[in-house]
Amino acid sequence: MRRNYTLESESMSSEEQVPEAEQLIDNTDQGRFELYRDGDLVGWLYYTHLKPNRYALKHTEVESSHQGQGVGGALVRRVLDEVRTREGTITAICPFVVGYLSRTTTYADLVDTGHPGYSDRAAAEAALANGG
Repeated sequence: MRRNYTLESESMSSEEQVPEAEQLIDNTDQGRFELYRDGDLVGWLYYTHLKPNRYALKHTEVESSHQGQGVGGALVRRVLDEVRTREGTITAICPFVVGYLSRTTTYADLVDTGHPGYSDRAAAEAALANGG
């Protein structure tokens, strides 16, 4: 099942300098949120939806041709905004998500107090390296 969330973005591509249309899709069949820019899949964030309404954010990937263009940050921001509209909480497992959250307090209210995940990117990366 896929749910579409079309978001018009004012972000500018560093190469084209034209506004891009962004669309966030919740691909529940694959357990990931997908970010499309101008119709192209540019990144995705794997999650597990837990009860009652918690999202364990597990792994972020960006298409190699779109790396270094702010896709990862845009993807995480869009996912967090979507979780907020669903009145959900998150458990931050992905090192990229943990790093993103460490640079802002905007989404602190979304972190599940009982299951916050990792407190910093180094801890998340160490757990990942150890198979956790």
